[in-house]
Amino acid sequence: MRYNYDVIVIGAGHAGCEAASAAARLGASTLLITHDLDKIAQMSCNPAVGGIAKGQIVREIDALGGLMGIVTDRATIQFRMLNSSKGPAMWSPRAQCDRMKFSAEWRRILENTPNLYLWQDSVTELIIEDSEVRGVVTGLGLRFKAKSVVLTAGTFLNGMMHFGRTQLPGGRISEAASYGLTEQLKQIGFIADRMKTGTPVRVDGRSVNWELTTRQDGDPNTHHFSYLTDVRAGLRQLPCHIVYTNEQTHDVLRQGLPDSPLYNGQIKSIGPRYCPSIETKIVTFADKTSHQLFLEPEGTDTQVYYLNGFSSSLPIDIQIRALQTIPAFENIQIFRPGYAIEYDFFDPTQLHHTLETKLVGGLYFAGQINGTTGYEEAAGQGLVAGANAARRALGQDQFTLTRDAAYIGVLIDDLVIKGVDEPYRMFTSRAEYRILLRQDDADMRLTPLGYSLGLVSEERYKLMLEKRKWRDELIDFAGRFKVRADKINSYLEAAGSSPLTDGIRLRDLILRPELSIEGLASAIRPLDEFVRTIPDELRAEVVEAAQILIKYSGYIDRERLIADKIRRLESVNIRNKFDYSSLKGLSTEARQKLVKINPRTIAEASRIPGVSPSDINVLLLLSGR
Repeated sequence: MRYNYDVIVIGAGHAGCEAASAAARLGASTLLITHDLDKIAQMSCNPAVGGIAKGQIVREIDALGGLMGIVTDRATIQFRMLNSSKGPAMWSPRAQCDRMKFSAEWRRILENTPNLYLWQDSVTELIIEDSEVRGVVTGLGLRFKAKSVVLTAGTFLNGMMHFGRTQLPGGRISEAASYGLTEQLKQIGFIADRMKTGTPVRVDGRSVNWELTTRQDGDPNTHHFSYLTDVRAGLRQLPCHIVYTNEQTHDVLRQGLPDSPLYNGQIKSIGPRYCPSIETKIVTFADKTSHQLFLEPEGTDTQVYYLNGFSSSLPIDIQIRALQTIPAFENIQIFRPGYAIEYDFFDPTQLHHTLETKLVGGLYFAGQINGTTGYEEAAGQGLVAGANAARRALGQDQFTLTRDAAYIGVLIDDLVIKGVDEPYRMFTSRAEYRILLRQDDADMRLTPLGYSLGLVSEERYKLMLEKRKWRDELIDFAGRFKVRADKINSYLEAAGSSPLTDGIRLRDLILRPELSIEGLASAIRPLDEFVRTIPDELRAEVVEAAQILIKYSGYIDRERLIADKIRRLESVNIRNKFDYSSLKGLSTEARQKLVKINPRTIAEASRIPGVSPSDINVLLLLSGR
């Protein structure tokens, strides 16, 4: 048994798994410590990965050599591309997963990763000397030494669960909370607060009248999360189902409000606005007579269904009575009730963009401890924190992701610069360069970086290069090939597109909104022949990528120009250059915020809430710009 490592990761949730695997792949000897080795990468809430903006994060994790996309593909039981009727900047992949297989696959990978070791225990104390982390002390009294430590405690720090007026300590149902770390870090000077999240009831599928539900199938099995081409497990695909609450349901729920922890003063912490509990919905949207609920299967070999939309901390009897008013649930049986959980988090403005803490060198935070919510946001942070922890331990330069390079960069920048006043969830609207941050090209944006860092394998890097070669050749072909009017007009008229009077470049036809490369290939033999030369495993993504770049090139180029202009401000370094408290040209709020955050650059300063354009002009003037 060894007691000295380069990196220690505390917690094996989605952040911890990505952090530990990234650190180990970079060659750092890594120890992953978790309460329960049978609960690795547990899907504590819904059994799904991806969604609006979240799907883009998963593809970015995969492009950087992370594992969430691969594990999701191996556990997928339904796949959907959300927002496919909108522009490609809004397309967001989402997969229902077999939650047992998801966890088992993560454990299989971690147990077989070189340089990675696992230990089942709690961590009660960090070993800190001279403002540098040196290791951890566990609940069993063991002392493990390390050069870097990544803390990914999820909802376990002083976790408290609420079932109506009943309160139970725990980080997750039937799992113990973690104590000691918050108190130690607060003594050092860290600022901590409390947040709240919730999870819905789990329903027994045998008790549902499925004829009274609306079936929702997934898309044809053509998309996947990982850019690797051989990762799909081919599990049996399952539908979701939709039901609706009604006025009787709402009447029962209102009866329980006096005992609701959200309304009787029992819960005082910050909860998510965008994912409200069912009791919050009936209060906030009192005029609505029904709310949509989704029955999501938790696996191919289980009768457990997650009732998305029915998050609740109401008393258990109220939850059951309310469900019974829904026709499909007249004879409902449940496996466990919904509940709310409160837990500690730390103000993320106490972090560098590397996710290393400002107060303790070598200590990194990732996941819900930073005030975020969601598996995907946690995993993205975990990958960055784990890789940087390893690089620091190995004496290498750390890396960061910019806002125009990745949604993960937007996420981390928002946390570090703006902080949080509620659980942070990624939305496409948070990214000012979302046309550049599409899900289809995350590999083109990030795989070269991942390869240079050592996170991406030679195989994955060569696959990206091959895809890019075929994409560019297809774009070049479309720019060179001329289509004769007499050869294409019958197809155009059938497709509802204006016929041609003269020949035209294929690229100009692809620019038409109603036309696609795939459709045109059915009418233009040379195009069809070219597309068929693309390797089968790459063809769909190459065609999609080429089509997007052709159709949206004007928008993409314009957004890149804006991003390049803002990036010039990222090069104006101002960290530790000014005594902000003495700069009378700044507003009082700006002085206070700049002292607290101490931004690296003018661009970072411009994103701090309370720092106005006139304040930025003062800083530019003082910087000689």
